[in-house]
Amino acid sequence: MTLLRPRLAPLGALREPSSQAKRGLFCHIRVTDSCAGLAPARWRANTTSAATTVLAVRALPEPVERVARYLRESGTEARIEEYSGGTPTAEDAARAAGASLEQIVKSLVFVCDGRYVLVLTPGDRRADPRKVASATGAGQARIASPTQVEEATGFAPGAVAPFPLTSVELVLLDRRLLVHDQVWVGAGSPRHLAAVDPADLARLTRGRAVDVTEDAGP
Repeated sequence: MTLLRPRLAPLGALREPSSQAKRGLFCHIRVTDSCAGLAPARWRANTTSAATTVLAVRALPEPVERVARYLRESGTEARIEEYSGGTPTAEDAARAAGASLEQIVKSLVFVCDGRYVLVLTPGDRRADPRKVASATGAGQARIASPTQVEEATGFAPGAVAPFPLTSVELVLLDRRLLVHDQVWVGAGSPRHLAAVDPADLARLTRGRAVDVTEDAGP
């Protein structure tokens, strides 16, 4: 099922769902601010097990549509929401989504001996470059520059989604993320977040579950 935020322009025909999607797994998309006060029937999509009809929607920014299309075609049950105030920090994202900081996923690009590696960490933790280097077998791991972030992921800094990626060779997923029923990831713009099951996040990114965050202080 796909839920899209209300606007006047129709989204247009969706491409034929994948075999997984036909089993009933869909991506839901909505905007919390615009949907507030509307009856569900006004903005919810009419759905069947094999196709989706979208009512009164607005076009998504291209990077967000890229994320939504990836979710649809992978048959992943997920939800994308837009927040008009933006989510520039993990704290802002947690507050907007009504989630704990631990459920917010930070997507960080590291350069490890010339290779791009995406590191996914909880919002309340800092990535440890030494652990990243050790997990990748690299001599050194450093945070990528803004230009390198866009080259590696296809997304602008501050709007990185963990999928689909253009030039990332490896994804490391901090294992602390796997204890939650749901986590929130960037969805291609500073205003969009996607809620997914951590198991789906690991599957979609082919992420390797490791410990890549700094040890807690005494």
